[in-house]
Amino acid sequence: MLLSIEKSLDWPAFAAEYWDRRPVLFKAVTTPPFDEAEVFGAAVRASWADEGTVPSPNTQFTIERLQQLAPVGHLPRTEDRSFADYQARVDGLLKGRRYALIINGFHAFDYALWSRERAFYAGLWEQVGLPLTGAITTMFHGTYEHSPVGVHKDRFATFMFGLRGRKRMRFWPRRPWTEPVSTVLDYEPYIRESFAAEVEPGDLLYWPSDYYHVGESSGANPATSVNVGIPREEHRAAYDLDSVLVDIDPALLVDRDGSGIAARLPAVDAPLTAPGPDADGQLPAALPPALRQALQAFSPRQRLHDRITEVSLRRWSAGGFEPVPPAAPRRRIQDDTIVRGDARFAVLWAAHGGGSSSSLCAVNGHSVPTALPPRSLQAVLSPLRSGEPIMAGDLLNRGQAVPAGRNGLPPADRDAIRQLLEHLESFRGITRLPQGDRGLRVARPTPRGLSIRG
Repeated sequence: MLLSIEKSLDWPAFAAEYWDRRPVLFKAVTTPPFDEAEVFGAAVRASWADEGTVPSPNTQFTIERLQQLAPVGHLPRTEDRSFADYQARVDGLLKGRRYALIINGFHAFDYALWSRERAFYAGLWEQVGLPLTGAITTMFHGTYEHSPVGVHKDRFATFMFGLRGRKRMRFWPRRPWTEPVSTVLDYEPYIRESFAAEVEPGDLLYWPSDYYHVGESSGANPATSVNVGIPREEHRAAYDLDSVLVDIDPALLVDRDGSGIAARLPAVDAPLTAPGPDADGQLPAALPPALRQALQAFSPRQRLHDRITEVSLRRWSAGGFEPVPPAAPRRRIQDDTIVRGDARFAVLWAAHGGGSSSSLCAVNGHSVPTALPPRSLQAVLSPLRSGEPIMAGDLLNRGQAVPAGRNGLPPADRDAIRQLLEHLESFRGITRLPQGDRGLRVARPTPRGLSIRG
């Protein structure tokens, strides 16, 4: 099979011709989703769990074919400053031995990288839909002979962006061996049945989830690439339950001990055993104590409804990439502070708490409850959707000036509006501009509201 090569990327054409069908290589993408400096910064932050002393579970480091249990001296650090500096230091330590650095889920460690990635793939989601459980991002760097796991197949459709050096990806449309194993390290006997793609810096390579593949070095120099995996197979209900019950911590995105959701559920102070059926085979009326305590966080039913609403808002506002970068610290917003909304990533909202007197807002994968009634909330959010600068005091006045609706709710409280704006800024949904900005003008509200009805 010959590899398709395209000179430009057009998402509608890609979805019609290649999505879930066959691999394709896009040469020199004009608007690349990743920047080298951002990728290196995210790699440094993702590599360490404790101030640069303990490697994070997101990180794997192999020397030749052996995965290292404590690769403290081999992981990137801030003082390396760049991939070039890091490569020079690691080459000095390893004396020519081949190595691989693999970092999982690292888009959550750099907001600029995450927002660039999200904006790049927004056009794809318009064609094929938002990923149900979120896309994953993995960085590969090193001189390894081939992928440490060998030839394998993922449940993800994959986009690989070449960042530094040259890398070869080898493919098989179907499993090339008959043995009952899922991966093969020594795949020399099957190379004749494969085809390969050479990926250079700036190239974007795509392959569907049903292709077996392996990454290979193309020369002696290190290569760096970033993969985006989009789940296409083997979706399990437990993945959705995980999202509803707990928030995802980027540092726990990789589950090496097999504990899964149990590692992120809150501890319970209750017996883990319970009486079984009685002599007649009837189960006891009460739930086991540990399960009952774990479910108390979502009782009564309204609290579970609110939690599902919150997760839905976060997922839609995350743009397909979770977990998201953490919020920035909150800062005080004064009446004369000039702010601007992000026209690309609008604030979503829904009714909250079983009534019409409060709302839940979300942007960039973060959410916050607010006491603002929906009409006041819309008056605050509408001017932000244009991306034009506006004085915070004007937003406070707009939200407070909304007359009471049929339900007789009082006007919005200025403090509640101010707190909402401060949260939105910490979520990077609005940006604070210099006081001397002379381009200040208020855009007219958009005719179509962006809301999710709870």
